[in-house]
Amino acid sequence: QVQLVESGGGLAQAGGSLRLSCAASGRTFSSSVMGWFRQAPGKDREFVAGVSWSGRNTYYADSVKGRFTISRDNAKNAVYLQMNSLKLEDTAVYYCAGRTGANLIMTIPGTYNHWGQGTQVTVSS
Repeated sequence: QVQLVESGGGLAQAGGSLRLSCAASGRTFSSSVMGWFRQAPGKDREFVAGVSWSGRNTYYADSVKGRFTISRDNAKNAVYLQMNSLKLEDTAVYYCAGRTGANLIMTIPGTYNHWGQGTQVTVSS
């Protein structure tokens, strides 16, 4: 079982940066693919970025490619999302998620079996 707690959300100006952190507990973290998802009001939850077990492989949604960076530190049981060049449309609740099983980065929320409570990111002009 993996429990996830996000932090680092808040208010940022367009063009600015924020760094989200996700602290994980549980013995399966290092064998869990980790992902970040987001959900804006009235919209479905969408994939943002994912990272493989070792951190060697990453995958990003086209909307954030080149601006966001996902990373993980298995020694600290943590995963991070560095968000640069923020845009108004990045405003959403951001969720950390983990999935056990095959070392494949999936973009569908239903394939992840562990979720954090979410952290709000608001980008203003």
